[in-house]
Amino acid sequence: MDIWEFDKAVLFLTLFMPGFISLKVYSLFIPGPIRDFSKSFIEAIGYSVLNFTALSWLIMTINEKGFSTNHQVIYYISLLLIFIVFPVLWPIIIINILKSKKLSKYTLNPIVMPWDYIFGQRKAHWVLVHLKDGRVIGGKYSKKSRTSAYPNERQIFLEEVWQIDKKGVFGEKVERTGGLLLFADEIAMVEFFN
Repeated sequence: MDIWEFDKAVLFLTLFMPGFISLKVYSLFIPGPIRDFSKSFIEAIGYSVLNFTALSWLIMTINEKGFSTNHQVIYYISLLLIFIVFPVLWPIIIINILKSKKLSKYTLNPIVMPWDYIFGQRKAHWVLVHLKDGRVIGGKYSKKSRTSAYPNERQIFLEEVWQIDKKGVFGEKVERTGGLLLFADEIAMVEFFN
């Protein structure tokens, strides 16, 4: 690899990596389709440019003559902030702004599916799961319970199964319950109770 090719690789990583990191962090918080990064190349570069624009004051400061030799620790910490820390923070900040009560009236919620919204809150609930075959299962959805997120097939793991009567009133916990796994193709409806 000659020096020109090395420069191209460095330029590519400089322009691509901060945006790539932001896109990956965003997808950790907001479920969505599996991203094909070969098609998200321009989007990643766009986010990198926004990152560099927001941090231009820091970039200009650390590029002043003699700064990198006179303040090596600050210089390398600044590079870490520019290329990793802020690209991780931007999606978190944007998501929280979009979810804020003041702005939520004017913006769309970034969470695509109500399934992901309700289960993403990680609140404990008593649930009645109505199956397509007419059966109703009562259970506890709490800290040890899990649900899948979009775009994966929807599944619920209830950490405890409870007996319910014909009216849907909870009775006692099923003895020695280890939980229950339910698949979307079996579920007609889910009711939540505090």
